Amino acid sequence: MTTFTAERSGQFDLGDRSVHRLGYGAMQLAGPHVMGPPADRDAAVAVLRRAVELGVDHIDTSDYYGPHVANEIIREALHPYPDELVIVTKVGARRTPDGAWPEALSPAELRSAVEDNLRHLGVDAIDVVNLRLPGFAEPVERSLAEPFEALAAMQQEGLVKHLGVSNVTTQQLAEAQAIAPVVCVQNHYNLVHRDDDPMVDALAREGIAYVPFFPLGGFSPLQSAALETVARRLEASPMQVALAWLLARSPNLLLIPGTSSVGHLEENLTAAARVLGPRELAELDEIGGTPTP
Repeated sequence: MTTFTAERSGQFDLGDRSVHRLGYGAMQLAGPHVMGPPADRDAAVAVLRRAVELGVDHIDTSDYYGPHVANEIIREALHPYPDELVIVTKVGARRTPDGAWPEALSPAELRSAVEDNLRHLGVDAIDVVNLRLPGFAEPVERSLAEPFEALAAMQQEGLVKHLGVSNVTTQQLAEAQAIAPVVCVQNHYNLVHRDDDPMVDALAREGIAYVPFFPLGGFSPLQSAALETVARRLEASPMQVALAWLLARSPNLLLIPGTSSVGHLEENLTAAARVLGPRELAELDEIGGTPTP
């Protein structure tokens, strides 16, 4: 067995299941700008199958990737799904022909989105559904009561097993938790963008998963001389080190780096085997402006 395995990342509970902390994000399975089909559908299928073969048991997706494309490829590659596989999707937006991402948060729109995910994934119930609130990478303070109550009602119907929230503030998280249990928060967070440090720690104390989106910087890769220096010293890529730092940051962080390449997938999974010593952690922590005491 190759050493590129998700098992090396350890595990954390996501709802009623324990998953390996290194998962897979499906956004890059779609075409350019997350619209339309990929250039090589067979390669996309191969990435998913290789991920599961290497122990990935947590896939993050959405039916608005494509739209529909990512979920259809997941179904083609992996259905019937392994018992241990947890599929997490998100709702709260839709796609327009010009590639925009307008919000879709009315109860009717959310029900349609959940039903689309069920149909395209080929499941009777979705393991986790995240309510994605508006704002590009940064939350916008507004009430989430009506849309989250709509999802909670679908959970009571058995269409959804567990609920999460995405792109939320601390106040919005508390509002959601007053309505129904929240098993994960998916927010913008990485080595450089550390605004959610207090939330990460608070959720760890509550046993709730935190899932960084843009873990490697988003549409522009992380750029840092300190990161490059540490990577050279460890004979690793900067992205491997950035993922390893997230794994070391807190035990409740679940990572979902995405790729359309088997080679890149295996490179990401090697991050689980990277051991960052006190010197490396101190240097990397300073990048985010929070030096280690």
